[in-house]
Amino acid sequence: MPGVPLRSFDIGYAQGGVYALADRSNESIDLFDTRHRRFLARVGGFAGAKGDQAGPNGIVFVDHRQLWAGDGNSRIQIISLVTHRVVALVSTGGVKRVDELAYDPRDHLIVATNNADNPPFLTVISSKPPYSVQSKIVLKRATDGLEQPVWDPESGNVFVAIPELHGQPAKGAVGVVDPRKGALIGLDELAQCMPAGLAMGPASEMLVGCSDDAVSAGFPAHSLLLDAKTGKIVKTFGQVGGSDEVWYDEASGRYALAAVANPGGPVIGIIDAGLKRWLGNLPSGKTAHSVAGDAGEFFLPVAAGDKACPNGCIEVFAQ
Repeated sequence: MPGVPLRSFDIGYAQGGVYALADRSNESIDLFDTRHRRFLARVGGFAGAKGDQAGPNGIVFVDHRQLWAGDGNSRIQIISLVTHRVVALVSTGGVKRVDELAYDPRDHLIVATNNADNPPFLTVISSKPPYSVQSKIVLKRATDGLEQPVWDPESGNVFVAIPELHGQPAKGAVGVVDPRKGALIGLDELAQCMPAGLAMGPASEMLVGCSDDAVSAGFPAHSLLLDAKTGKIVKTFGQVGGSDEVWYDEASGRYALAAVANPGGPVIGIIDAGLKRWLGNLPSGKTAHSVAGDAGEFFLPVAAGDKACPNGCIEVFAQ
């Protein structure tokens, strides 16, 4: 990793041979060529590591041409993946940072979370210029912010991880949002999970990463596979838990979990989506809480100070 030592970072995203990292230490989005294993570019101008005003945060690619990244001051920065420059800014009208993002390519909509505002809310934004805000969805029942949203191509809905309902850490949920109507249309409650990462897999199934906060709260470290149509738990994986970001890689048919608080130390957990089977945990680097996959490989950032990469680096796990 070039620049100042990587000590603070957030989400990663990978697609089409490019991996992007929300690098708060360098106040930038860092871009890497995954096929040739090289650093491509750094796009600066983000808030950096500033608590509830931190940025960059969540990342999503839009039509292989743009990258949208949440930033402090309730704004999103839109970056061209061709020129590696910021081409537009969008405000969600809140006070704190914009956190994670989902993209609905069918309806050309972005769903963004303001997780640190009180109450937290979702914003639905057109992904086409002039990037106008379509609707705002306030979630008063979510008393510990919001985490990963993800789009479901079968239903056209967006699911969002809600760590806590009504001030009860043992009660979280996955919210169901219709982005076209700009409305919350369902709430699937989950016990002792405090969900963070969500990833849509095959057969309308969705992997839920029960968070590091859940482990800190004394709940069992585990992960859940849900039926996205019914909200019912299909399978519980007790072998891996305490995750932040989770990912589904279509090329390999496998889920990956950045299980930073897994008992025994941080790991990347691998689950076969088709067989619904845990394949194993591989030790990962210091504070490796985000993961992204592309073409059968998974990418995890590692903070500075790790023995293998004193300035910080990206670990690559291959199938």
